[in-house]
Amino acid sequence: MNDAPPDDRYIVPALQRGLELLGKFSRQTPQLSGADLSRQLGLPRASVFRMLHTLEKSGFVERVGDGAQYKLSLGVLRLGFEYLASMELTEHGRPIIEALRDTSGYSAHIVVRDQREVVFVAKATGKSTSFHAIQVGARLPAHATVLGRQLLCCMTLAELTALYPEATLQSYTLKTPKTVAELKAQLDTDRRNGYGISQGGFETGISTIASPVLNDRLEVIAAVSITVPAQHLDSQMTDTLVPQVQQAAQALTERLSHLPLPRDMLRNLPTLPNTIAA
Repeated sequence: MNDAPPDDRYIVPALQRGLELLGKFSRQTPQLSGADLSRQLGLPRASVFRMLHTLEKSGFVERVGDGAQYKLSLGVLRLGFEYLASMELTEHGRPIIEALRDTSGYSAHIVVRDQREVVFVAKATGKSTSFHAIQVGARLPAHATVLGRQLLCCMTLAELTALYPEATLQSYTLKTPKTVAELKAQLDTDRRNGYGISQGGFETGISTIASPVLNDRLEVIAAVSITVPAQHLDSQMTDTLVPQVQQAAQALTERLSHLPLPRDMLRNLPTLPNTIAA
């Protein structure tokens, strides 16, 4: 007999509403008023005001000037960085991307997927810092970047369609796939290769090489990449840099999975769902 209580038995409604309130702030809506939040949450303004006052005193939101608008404060950022710092992925990955940076000479990163976005969780800055100032916590569209392609590479067409139900995908450059079918074709190519290259495909003057990282269930959980300040990479550069990125991704895979895996491991895998916010 299962004596476990129902999941909602231990829910604290006030805490749940406070977390929902914090979740209303986003890149698109970085500032919101009490009236905005009251309307979005369907709660009385007095209740929202008390929550805002509590969160402000705790350092999670702050007023914008002397007006009625609020924004997220450093308390939220602090929690985010504490979470990133505690992740096994970043603990094992940081020395690997630092070694990749030292070997290649270029900035190296670890990224994961949050729904339709790529999130940078670790960075090792290369010698040239002026051309690429992306920071930990930054987000990019998954379908439009080679980083996202690595994180989506084992998804089925049905899973991709569920993630991208729109008929036409948002375009950023001429190289952005226009449909899910075009995206799936790119993913299949990257999966067969075990890596992906974008040459000015998302940001002009920058090329990116990326390779996926797997866990012990052989699911894609992250990607390792380097960024090169060049619109185009010649064959000599790709012949040198691609194996370096693949080796770094494989090293991180082996640390996380505790399994020695061949570099072409993706080619022989069945189609698997991604585990990061699939």
